[in-house]
This record gives sequence, C-alpha cells and structure tokens, in this order.
Amino acid sequence: MAIFGIDAAVQNRLGSDTYGLYFSLLNLSYLFTIVMDLGINNYTTRNVAQYPKIVPSYLGKIFGLRLILFVVYTLITLGFGLAIGYRDGSIYILGILIFNQFLNTLILYVRSHLGGLHLFRTDAIISVLDKFLLIVICGYLLLTTSDYFFKIEWLIWSQTIAYAITLVVGLSLLIKRIGLPKLKFKWVFSYAIIRQSLPFALLVLLMMMYTRTDSIMLERIHEHGAYEAGIYAKGFRLLDTLYMFGMLFATLLLPVFSRMIKEKSAEIGFLLESARDLLMGGGIVIAFIAAHLATLLLSWIYTADINEAAPSFMLLMWSFVAMTVTLVYGTLLTAKGDLRFLNISSAIGIVINIGLNYLFIPKYGAIGAASSTLVTQSFVAVCQIVRVHQSISPIQPLRTVLKFSALVLSMYLMDLILPEKGWVFFLECFAGLTFLFAFRLIDIPRIRLAFSEKL
Repeated sequence: MAIFGIDAAVQNRLGSDTYGLYFSLLNLSYLFTIVMDLGINNYTTRNVAQYPKIVPSYLGKIFGLRLILFVVYTLITLGFGLAIGYRDGSIYILGILIFNQFLNTLILYVRSHLGGLHLFRTDAIISVLDKFLLIVICGYLLLTTSDYFFKIEWLIWSQTIAYAITLVVGLSLLIKRIGLPKLKFKWVFSYAIIRQSLPFALLVLLMMMYTRTDSIMLERIHEHGAYEAGIYAKGFRLLDTLYMFGMLFATLLLPVFSRMIKEKSAEIGFLLESARDLLMGGGIVIAFIAAHLATLLLSWIYTADINEAAPSFMLLMWSFVAMTVTLVYGTLLTAKGDLRFLNISSAIGIVINIGLNYLFIPKYGAIGAASSTLVTQSFVAVCQIVRVHQSISPIQPLRTVLKFSALVLSMYLMDLILPEKGWVFFLECFAGLTFLFAFRLIDIPRIRLAFSEKL
C-alpha cells in the first residue's frame, strides 16, 4: 500500500525524470548500507536463535559500534556520489537518504533480535509499522497540496519521521522483553564481532551490487538517464514490493533453518521443499499474470509512460521467480554458514550484471537493465539450487518437476485463451491460486507439519 499509494502517487505528480533521479539516489544510498551492518544482523539472528541468553549483553555493546559505522558509511556514500558526478541538490537529497538508511538499519537490527528470539508476531508488526506511518504522513501531504507545490523532499522527510517512530516502538518492545541494556563500546568486542561478521558483510555487499546498480547505471550512462531510471522504477516498484513480502518469509526461515542444522534435523529437506514450492509457485503465477496484463496493471497505478514501462516490467516480474529461489536456498546456505560459495557466486553475478548493463543500457535503456537483472538473478538461483542439492537430496524430484511443469503449462494456456481485460486479472489470480493447491505446490498440512516442531 505504501509503495503504490505513496511512491506511485509521488511519481505520477513529479514525472519520470524527477522521480528517476530520486530513484537513482535512493539505490545509491542502499549500495553501501552493509558498511553500517557488516553482516551483524544476519549473524545476530543466527546466533540469538541458537543462544538466546546472549541478547542483553550484545545489544548495548553493538549500538555503540553502529554509530561509528554510520560515520564510515556516510563518508563512503557521499564520496562515491561526488565521484560519479552528483552535486548540490542531488547531494542534499542523498544526505537525507543516508540518514534514513541509518534509522532503517537500526530497525532491522532490533528486528534481528526479535526474529532470533522467535517473537515473530512482534517482528511482523514492526516490519509494517513504518509503511503505515508513511501512508498517514505523506498521504496527508499529497491530499492537501497541489501537483505543482509538492516536492520530492517531502516524501523523504516523511520516511524519516516514519522510521524514527518505528525505531522507538521496536526498541521499547525489545527492552520490555530483555531489560534495559547498558550502552557500551569495547574495541575488543567490536573487533571480534566484525571479524566474525565479515563473510556475511561481503555477501550482502555483493548481492546489493548486482540488484541495486541498475538504476544508478541507467541514470548515469544513458543519454536520457533520469527518464529511463523513472521508467525502470515503475516496474521495479512491484518487484521490490513482492521481494519484501518474500523477505518476511525468509526472515522466518533463517532461525528455523539454523536451529534445524544445529540439531541435525532430518526434516530440513522437507521444510526446504515446502518453502520453495510455496514461494516459487506463487512467483510463477505472478510472472504469468504480469506478462499477460502488463499494460493494464501499470495503467491502474500510473498516469504516464505506461507503454514504455511495460517491457521492462515484464522482464522484472520474471526475475522475481528466480529471486524466490534465492530467498529459500540462499537462506538455507546462510544458515549453514556456506558463505564462501555464496560470495563467489554473487561476485560472478556482479561481473555478469555490470557487464550486461554496459552493453545493453546505452542502446536499450530500461529494457536492457531489466534483461541484465533477469540473467543475473537466474544465474545465482541455479547456482544455489545445485549447491544445496549436492548435500540435501531433493524429495521426489520427478514429482517436483511435474508439478511445476503442470503449473507453467496451465498458466501459459490460460494466457493464450483469455483477453487482456480488467476482469481477467481477478480470474487469473483465482485460477492461479487454484492451480497452486491442485498441484500441491501449496500444501497447508505439509507446511504446518514442517514448522510445527520448530516454531
């Protein structure tokens, strides 16, 4: 709702060029956020799930470290922005976005403790609170101002307020559970945490590089960069929204996988298959619907440049299928601590992504960037599948192939038959959900059984 009700409304008011510049700067602010984290969040989730008693002693010590890392992140991001040519007003916007990323990183750190302690309901509330507040604050500004008066800075400052309130609420709930920690900073402790977290940090940096550089490269190297970045943002917005929902599921999986690995549970393959069928099956249904009704769906959200945005939108939706695979298999590999493989495959993904972007973006713009994303995400997904199944035998592999083949064929035939009309969207959603249950890609008893003894 925040993505479509607020971000899309802002883009409709400001146009693709203005929003495209903001979108590029936003992704630049994401690029080096790992410097503020260095893998601490993933490390915390994994270890708190296995050793819950460490929470009170860790929380206070790491907050001091966060402040130092924030300064380093700020210097790196601003320096990189200046190096690639951003100046004046763009740097001002980037500065606010940098502070917002700091607040968001602290929220994610609080959530890593909540997830590690298996406080999933509390974590889910905190995960959506900032979006709800953004809708209220920026929605009010959109409703009470004219198109010509609204500024992109208002969206950014609304995010700042929403993040700040969410952080206070999340931290208060965590302190209520574990008690008030003492804020400390110890070099020895910080060095030990950073050293253990560096493999996680490298992984996140590499993944960020091949998922967030597209819009930056679009805005910088294309002849009409800001406009093309704005076109790309129209499709990427839905992809990012779907990925956030998938991340909620992956957040649940990480501590469960970690505990299963520690206990050497034989059920881990069962849970892997259940989670993959659910996410990947849903991803395939979404991709087919988006490919069939791309122009129609975009027209429901945007008021301009719809035909121009449709091709890149379709490619990005197919990228989501590959991303659902990495949400499951990548989470399992992270829980196993197989970071060397993840880092190597991600590094290769960066080379593929940047290389293809340099080839495709100058000529094809947003379509070229979306094509690069599809190839890169597919490569990483295949690598992770092969790696996991080298150690965990797939459950009934032939049956799995048949189920997914049946789903793809069913959706394809339906797209051939049905016209591109508004009512078809609801019919395809219903039919797709029916296929998922019919082919047992959504199997509620199996999912409940897989989680029942671990949550």
